[in-house]
Amino acid sequence: MATGMAVTATADVRINYAECLELVGPFHSSGLAGIVSGRARQRALSLATMFHLHCTKKLLDRINPEISVPGQSDTVLGNWYATVLFWKPQVALLVSERTLLPVLIPLAPADTLARRFPAQLALVLQEHGVPSEFIAQEVWRMGQAQYAKTANRSVVGILNEFVRQTEFWLAAYAYEKGDDDDLLAISVKLAETPCSPLYKGPVSPDKALHELVKAGTKA
Repeated sequence: MATGMAVTATADVRINYAECLELVGPFHSSGLAGIVSGRARQRALSLATMFHLHCTKKLLDRINPEISVPGQSDTVLGNWYATVLFWKPQVALLVSERTLLPVLIPLAPADTLARRFPAQLALVLQEHGVPSEFIAQEVWRMGQAQYAKTANRSVVGILNEFVRQTEFWLAAYAYEKGDDDDLLAISVKLAETPCSPLYKGPVSPDKALHELVKAGTKA
């Protein structure tokens, strides 16, 4: 791998918040759950909050969801783009349109991908050292998911580049394709990759993430 490579019917998928708490475990017990228990602070975050998941055709064919009209997510990280890696077992790769932050997650069962994703995102954000309050609020904003077709060629290009780079990390560190901890580790490694859409700013997704979090903290 070359270093520095650039890389309308609507169906709502409702996120089971309790399920996120269970999946993420101790982190949420002290972070996410504790913050959300302060209902007065969270009233501005409607139960109707949602995020848009733009999927490649091959992933849409696996999930077969109803497709919504593209819109803007209520999350700080913006809309998400996703594709499928035909490993054994199969894996989904998701990328934040705003920061290009990558997240790997087991695809199966495919029809629950959107519901499981917030918990996996919380783990990845935690690995990047993101404050627990930011993580809690981001997951809380992912109350519903809407599937859409891809609309940003630049982000699709980054998705394709990340797919190629996952093979490098698998070989370099002898990661296991079906190991949850290894998928988390690869997600963090991929975020260090310089990406051409970020060259005039933070350069890599991990730095873009921290700039966004810092700006949100000051706001």
